[in-house]
Amino acid sequence: MAGPRQHGRPAEGGFTLIELLVVLVILVLIGGLVGPQVLKYLGGARSDTAGLQMENIASALDLYRLDNGRYPTGQEGLRALIAAPADARRWDGPYLRGDAVPRDPWDRAYVYAGDGAGYSLSTLGADGAEGGDGENRDITRTN
Repeated sequence: MAGPRQHGRPAEGGFTLIELLVVLVILVLIGGLVGPQVLKYLGGARSDTAGLQMENIASALDLYRLDNGRYPTGQEGLRALIAAPADARRWDGPYLRGDAVPRDPWDRAYVYAGDGAGYSLSTLGADGAEGGDGENRDITRTN
C-alpha cells in the first residue's frame, strides 16, 4: 500500500515558495546589518595600511639621512629613496624595495615636503581633500 496522499498528490520533500521567501528576507536583513560594519572595517584597514606604509617610508628616510647627512629636499622628493639624486655622494640605496615609491591605499602619491633638515609626509585620506574625519582624515608624519 502506498503512503498517504494529500489532495490526490503524493507527498513530496522540498521547500515551498513561502519558505524560500522567508529565508531570502532573513538573509537580506542580515546583509543589511552586517554590510555597513564590514565596509567600516575595510575603511579603517586602509587608514591603518597608510600609517604602516608611512612608518616604512619614514624608516627609509632616516636611513637616507644617516648616509647623506640630510633628508631629501622637496625637489628631490621620495624618489631619492629609489634612485640617487645628483648631489648625493654617499647614497647607499635603494632604501625602499621595488622600483617605485609606494602609493597610498587610495592609489595616490604620498605628499612629501622636505628642506634637508626635516620633512613632512602625509596622505589626504579617502576623499583626497585636506581635513576630514574617519576614513577621510589626513594622516601626517613630520620630523
